[in-house]
Amino acid sequence: MNAPLLIAITLPHFFDNEGERISALLQSEVFDRVHLRKPGGEEREMRNLIESIPPRLHSRLSMHDFHEVAADYGCGIHLNARNPEPPEGFNGIISRSCHALSEISTHTAEDYLFLSPIYPSISKPGYRPGFDISSLKGKVTRRIIALGGITPDNLTETLSIGFGGVAMLGTIWEEDRKGRMSALLKTLLKLKCFNS
Repeated sequence: MNAPLLIAITLPHFFDNEGERISALLQSEVFDRVHLRKPGGEEREMRNLIESIPPRLHSRLSMHDFHEVAADYGCGIHLNARNPEPPEGFNGIISRSCHALSEISTHTAEDYLFLSPIYPSISKPGYRPGFDISSLKGKVTRRIIALGGITPDNLTETLSIGFGGVAMLGTIWEEDRKGRMSALLKTLLKLKCFNS
């Protein structure tokens, strides 16, 4: 079995030293990709963020907005309700958000798909799943990435359902805010190795 894909998603706002934090996540051996999700941001802010990250890591970034500049940096793109189609001729990594099992079968061209929320969301209070996780066994493949309420406590259970990996937002930035990022990364690395 291949190692599960672990993806970090940024907070929706920009903050000081964010490029350093993102670089540390990518260099930790824990996270394979970081999704830059800044729905209210400006293009110049996004360019500044990407340029604060070493160019050798740019291919491991995916942009939720400003898809037209992704090719300038060799980044992937993520499709969502705001940006449902890739720019013409884009040939990098493409992912997409899905919120129901029925959506998965309609999107076959993307490299991977997010299915959310799997558990009650940490970053969006009140955002709850429309299905029980056990009902997903046999219905998801390694191309599907679980998102929503993922923590170290439920990561192994989530992967046992058949997901190819997990995406995390709330857990990462909550632990970072509390000064516990190093401990979180150690725990996640053990879990990643255990589930490989």
